[in-house]
Amino acid sequence: MSHRSNRVSPTTSSSTQSPRLLLTQHNAAVKALAWCPFHRGLLASGGGTADRTIKFWNTNSGSLLNSIDTGSQVCSLLWSKHQREICSSHGFSENQLILWKYPTMTKIQEFKGHTARVLHMEQSPDGGCVVSAAADETLRFWDVFGSPPSKRKRDGGLFGMSSNGGSLQGGLNVIR
Repeated sequence: MSHRSNRVSPTTSSSTQSPRLLLTQHNAAVKALAWCPFHRGLLASGGGTADRTIKFWNTNSGSLLNSIDTGSQVCSLLWSKHQREICSSHGFSENQLILWKYPTMTKIQEFKGHTARVLHMEQSPDGGCVVSAAADETLRFWDVFGSPPSKRKRDGGLFGMSSNGGSLQGGLNVIR
């Protein structure tokens, strides 16, 4: 990726091939990317401190579909495997995760606990649990997306525990 021009474009040093598409609307470093699992060609991107936006792109046409100011740098993005939702992780000043309803981008819930920038997120294989990695040297496990639809009918939630407002506290410690 080109860091000097704040553009999303693949580059290779051994080729003179031009990118198929060049998107330039972010106003700071692009820090997060996530392909939508339910809409072909839909890409979400997140901008750094001077940008603070999540942008949604039609990669077939190159058009910007929507841009949401989140209020802080966007460090990571993760789509739900089961719902039309996207989770963003952030840095200064709240260092939180935010769950959004797509496409309205209505804020569903905030997940707070990290004391420094949340650098990365990954989803459990069943799609319910999200683990976040932060500059505070911790991994934190959150029940962000809930249990998959079929699992919700069988038990009380992820790992057999009921959801308690977003975090899995039932005996799980912060890992340092």
